[in-house]
Amino acid sequence: MRLQKQEVTTMKRRSFLQTLAGAALGGGLAGGSRAAGAIAVPSYLKKYAGQYAADPRGAALRWFREAKFGLFLHYGLYSLLGRHEWVQLREKIPVAEYAKLMDRFTAEKFDADRITDLALAAEMRYVNITTRHHDSFCLFATRQTDFHSANSPAKRDLVGELSAACQKKGLGLCLYYTHGRDWKHPHAPNNDEWGGRARPEYDPPEPSYAYGKNHDLQKYLDFMSAQITELLTNYGPIAAIWLDGIGVPLTGDRAKFKCQELYDLVHRLQPQVLVSYKQGLLGTEDFFAPEHKAVENPSGKPMEICSTLQEKSWGYNTQARHISTDEAWDKLSTAGAVPANLLLNSGPLPDGAIPPEQAQVLQEMGQRIRAQGYPAKHVPSEAPLSRKNKNEKRAE
Repeated sequence: MRLQKQEVTTMKRRSFLQTLAGAALGGGLAGGSRAAGAIAVPSYLKKYAGQYAADPRGAALRWFREAKFGLFLHYGLYSLLGRHEWVQLREKIPVAEYAKLMDRFTAEKFDADRITDLALAAEMRYVNITTRHHDSFCLFATRQTDFHSANSPAKRDLVGELSAACQKKGLGLCLYYTHGRDWKHPHAPNNDEWGGRARPEYDPPEPSYAYGKNHDLQKYLDFMSAQITELLTNYGPIAAIWLDGIGVPLTGDRAKFKCQELYDLVHRLQPQVLVSYKQGLLGTEDFFAPEHKAVENPSGKPMEICSTLQEKSWGYNTQARHISTDEAWDKLSTAGAVPANLLLNSGPLPDGAIPPEQAQVLQEMGQRIRAQGYPAKHVPSEAPLSRKNKNEKRAE
């Protein structure tokens, strides 16, 4: 059967991006764990090259304050079921049974080139993807577990492909990473100590989990540190590490999670990388990232509000309504008035394609922005003061 011209073009694009992704896995792309002064300016920070040379994280913060709009992607095994990204916990699907979904994961229409084109068409400046959600399935070729996309029928490193596309097009790549919750790792936070829906309430108890004296949280912390090191070493320049699962450490002694050590590791590996942990766990995060609405922010740090293109669902959900362009515009307006960025989420279909209803909204958002500008007046809270304003500031 002869392939249509568009199919051939898509295959060529994917091959090109996979080649670049392979270079990233081999450490061939700029970034990695080398010092900022020894590498080229990340493509998303080209506008801030002068500041980047002296202060990589300062340049990144300035970029982030001015970015306004980003694309969030929640994609994983839960997408195959189409019943919300928390389907394993909600339906108490046993770990071994849930893991069988990996045998059906093909991601045949996950197209990093198409995704980044949509982000640019929507006048977005960055993309954030779920490298590992609460079910612990990874979209990158990690050495810490065999539960990942490159080990599935897809045989692809989706994070690597998206990294290559973002670098090529000057988009910042942010990496979502589940921290407080993990429903597969034997030594992840358990309900006995942490509650906060740390794990599904299996009856009888899940046999693969460690319990009581056999449970060692440090083994889970070491696992996460190793994966974060992989993500910041093998995938070129990264804009942000976006941690999730804050409800768990908030229920107990958060110091046991040693988050500051993790933040320091991130900044040591790539000094420009920004760290967030939802509304802020320690207060030392680079920016705050609450869901759907702003939080009080006396620190003046940047803020990003994340919200969805499907009502009440981040992962693809056959029962959830797709919102309209007007509704998405209202979300962008609300964020801009804070001021905050809007991280607008799409839950790709089981095959990895962006739902057509959501792609249309993204395209129409871009058309409206180009015609009208971004809604509301988005003024960075640390914008340089004029000489007159500097004097007024001193007088106060």
